[in-house]
Amino acid sequence: MKQLFGLLCLICLMACSYSEELTTCTLSVQLVYPENTIDPYAGARVELKSLGRNAVFVDSTDAEGMARFIVTPGIYEASSTAQFIDSTTDTWWRYNFNGVRSMIVVDPDSTNQASITLKSSRKRIIH
Repeated sequence: MKQLFGLLCLICLMACSYSEELTTCTLSVQLVYPENTIDPYAGARVELKSLGRNAVFVDSTDAEGMARFIVTPGIYEASSTAQFIDSTTDTWWRYNFNGVRSMIVVDPDSTNQASITLKSSRKRIIH
């Protein structure tokens, strides 16, 4: 009986495989700015939080307003808070942008794309 049990354990160990590789996915987060404010720009901060885990990831946008994260599958929340000073005209404006997107499901079988529609406020700068 012991020999049979030992043989079954050996067969099970040979048939089972174990891998320490983590599955990762690329998540693209697009910032969408309100109309009549500013165009997307490189360097806006985007923060990604893993819901249910204590993991936080930070990236900056490219010139098109896109941030990219390489993360494990799960559920995430993305947010962005930025301040931008527009000094291209005689009147300078300080824009404050805020936005959040919750319940982003990241999975190897999905497109893994999300957008954050930003809200803004602006204040005239007297110089």
